[in-house]
Amino acid sequence: MTQDVLNRAPDDRIQALDSEGEIVDPDLIPDLSDEELVSMYRDMRFARRFDERMISLQRQGRLGTYSSLAGQEGAQVGSTYALADEDTIFYQYREHGALVARGLPWEYVLYWMGHEAGNAALGDVNVFPLNISIGAHLPHAVGWSWAARKNGDERAGVVHFGDGATSEGDFHEAMNFAGVFETPTVFFCNNNQWAISVPRERQTASETLAQKADAYGFDGVQVDGMDPLATYTVTEAARERAVGADGGEQEPIFVEAVQYRFGAHTTADDPDVYRDEAEVEQWRERDPLDRMEAFLRNCSLLDDRKLDVMDDTIDERLGEIIDNAEAHAADPTDLFADVYAESTPNIDEQREYFERLRERHGDDALLESE
Repeated sequence: MTQDVLNRAPDDRIQALDSEGEIVDPDLIPDLSDEELVSMYRDMRFARRFDERMISLQRQGRLGTYSSLAGQEGAQVGSTYALADEDTIFYQYREHGALVARGLPWEYVLYWMGHEAGNAALGDVNVFPLNISIGAHLPHAVGWSWAARKNGDERAGVVHFGDGATSEGDFHEAMNFAGVFETPTVFFCNNNQWAISVPRERQTASETLAQKADAYGFDGVQVDGMDPLATYTVTEAARERAVGADGGEQEPIFVEAVQYRFGAHTTADDPDVYRDEAEVEQWRERDPLDRMEAFLRNCSLLDDRKLDVMDDTIDERLGEIIDNAEAHAADPTDLFADVYAESTPNIDEQREYFERLRERHGDDALLESE
């Protein structure tokens, strides 16, 4: 993909498909096979269904607090499809679609059930552990990218974060370091309009978030994040820019993907308190799934029969993932496993005390709420 798509003003939002799935710029349609286009949509549809199931499990008390991705599938899946398998993804906590595009290890669900083993499994698909503290993973991504550059690797570090993270010091430190040392980092901002209950216009006086890159010496572009094809095209070009493809210089780049969070910030949030449902419905008209489905139908790549088969396959796989996660036997001593790389005498003492309590009282007594 030519780098020309990146040579745009930060307020010139890039779009390939309109909200009806019609092509608005043929030059921005990625060169993907029919199978790849259908696969991209299948992963988006899987991500939406995964989201629904996770929220249902949380409401039943079978899962911990969960952050919904609904509305953001186009940016997450589209951007990940544009990467090389060896590129490493750093993400916040809402980009489940990126993991779906990387194969979604079933262990990932364990994290949301309270087990760190779910984080460990992500390393097998070149994804760093989930990050809860806002923006704290950005310097890590830049550090990894810098190491890749020093090692001579043609690998990009792609770091996802929300618009709220741009108000954190870690964001500015990471951007500054990346600009100075020209790290192969793609900063991918999922601007979903809300940082929990704080709207985008209360985050910054900047006209766009993409223009913030200019202060740190590299380019920023804005893309319609609910358009999976435009997101693919922009990310592909950004990835090429970052790794210095075709003999170019390695350098960071900032992508602002404009989108909307349909649901609550997390299952512990009530968005009705701070936003108008009419606004949500306006954004639902741009639903990335509807847009991609319409495009595929127009291309004769999807019909009702194929959709039914797709849904059956998705539900079957989701069932297997959930069954595996719920069959996992928890080990209470895992509480002490990852406090330090190597255990300390203090940690050993606490573990031994804990084991004595279990032996004396039994796990059932220790689990009682009173």
